[in-house]
Amino acid sequence: MLNQEQSRTLALKGADILWQGTLQKGKALLIEESKVKCLVDDTAIPAETTSIALDGGFLSPGFVDLQVNGGGGVLFNNAPSAETLSTMSQAHALLGTTSFLPTLITDSPETTSQAIAAIEDAIAARIPGVLGLHLEGPHIAPNRRGAHRESFVRPMNDRDMKVLLRAARALPVLKVTLAPEHASEHQVRGLTDAGVVVSIGHTDADYETCLRYAKAGANCVTHLFNAQSQMTARAPGTVGAALVSGAFCAGLIADGIHVDPAMISLALRANKGPGEIFLVTDAMATIGSDLESFTLNGREILRSGDRLTLADGTLAGAHLALADAIKLLVSTCGEPAEIALKRATQYPADAIGKSALGRLFENGPADFVHLSSDFALSSVWRSGRQVLKQKLQT
Repeated sequence: MLNQEQSRTLALKGADILWQGTLQKGKALLIEESKVKCLVDDTAIPAETTSIALDGGFLSPGFVDLQVNGGGGVLFNNAPSAETLSTMSQAHALLGTTSFLPTLITDSPETTSQAIAAIEDAIAARIPGVLGLHLEGPHIAPNRRGAHRESFVRPMNDRDMKVLLRAARALPVLKVTLAPEHASEHQVRGLTDAGVVVSIGHTDADYETCLRYAKAGANCVTHLFNAQSQMTARAPGTVGAALVSGAFCAGLIADGIHVDPAMISLALRANKGPGEIFLVTDAMATIGSDLESFTLNGREILRSGDRLTLADGTLAGAHLALADAIKLLVSTCGEPAEIALKRATQYPADAIGKSALGRLFENGPADFVHLSSDFALSSVWRSGRQVLKQKLQT
């Protein structure tokens, strides 16, 4: 076990390092307490520094996940509390995610208020990694609700707007997934003017409607390809708007279940930008635990391998870690490692306007992971402390 008292400054070498968005070879990452100190040539490490030799692979910023429903055996919808968020934080840190948006899917107004209060409590208690809140619903299209409970789906009203605007003032980040069918352009403009990240999802909105909502301030699409109008020859739909307009970033569940790898490859190559495709897990309670089933809004969710479904076969979130999603992009879809890593770090951070996240830079947070050459997770560091350890050479 590494003795961190050997020196206040540690140097990690032997891996390719994603530094300010570019993979660097032959370098060492120096960290001091909770901060990144600098990047140096691995032959120029100061003598008083404790040096750690890594066995190849990649040093990447800690993962940033904007869609996390649960983990470690708990689900945010079932118990929206700071205690639940602490359990989720610990579970996802062990999977390499050092920053995340807890996600509440469509639920009652009372549960939504409890979720907002829980995030406020978590921020006040400085629970590591909690960035804010993602409300996925309830203002979505009933016919595109997926596993969301229909009785909670509803149009956005004045009371809902007041709740959301108050939450936007109280929380560091508020992301809201909504459908044009149940929220007006005027409401979207009011939300975005207040700093809310508005994402289009669970919708049958056509291409033209999506572009109008982009002009109103919506700048994201939730879980690309899933629960939205598809792209066809004469109707580009929500998927087409996400890929072609350049107005949207888009989350992607790259587990090979929600989206076929061939379609992932196509989307990665077709996306126009500047909005980027970023990885999300849509992780449920099972990740980081041995659960085989759990309940959501009174309905049982069953796990079969990495597939989570309702009894009727409807997909219900995912059992996915971001390291596995990165591996799928590289090994199956042919994505360069540098870009695949940024889809789990820099790009989601940019999507919520947090440029200090998802990057390694001088005086930045010492949140990073070590991945093997085949993207197996070896070590995780959060605020300069190892939360997942491998056997290291010093």
